[in-house]
Amino acid sequence: MNWEFHTFRTLDTHRLFKLMKLRTDVFVVEQQCAYPELDAFDSLPNTIHLLGFDQHTLTAYARAMPIASTTDAHSITTIKIGRVVVIKSHRGTGLADQLMKRLMNQLDATYPGKDQILSAQEPIVHFYRTLGFDTESDMYLEDDIPHIDMRRSSKPALVPTSGSAPA
Repeated sequence: MNWEFHTFRTLDTHRLFKLMKLRTDVFVVEQQCAYPELDAFDSLPNTIHLLGFDQHTLTAYARAMPIASTTDAHSITTIKIGRVVVIKSHRGTGLADQLMKRLMNQLDATYPGKDQILSAQEPIVHFYRTLGFDTESDMYLEDDIPHIDMRRSSKPALVPTSGSAPA
């Protein structure tokens, strides 16, 4: 696998076309969900695009966008991960795990101390739990597909120590 991180400005037309085609093939055609798959988040200057190529075939993709505070446009509060996709022929191979870990490591380095959030399709919530994401909402429908909001906290979990608790 060849992994590439890009911003919108560094995506050439071939890569942009490949990512748009992969996302449309899966989210619109395969999942039979007519919705505006391409949105303004793709072209924001701080959006990170991660592309995974097997030879010359784009097989995996995800994007992440820093979300700023509503009171201070320069103060990033969280990072929103979305459009996580693996081509059908490569599902079940561990590629999604590689994709997400590579993205999460980049986000941890680029935005240390910032929580990562995503809207998971209900059937793959368990997958995101294995990566450290916790559920934050009940199931809801987004474009007629069940989703659950999830968060990976940047704060280390409190691990109980052995011995008795202080009195």
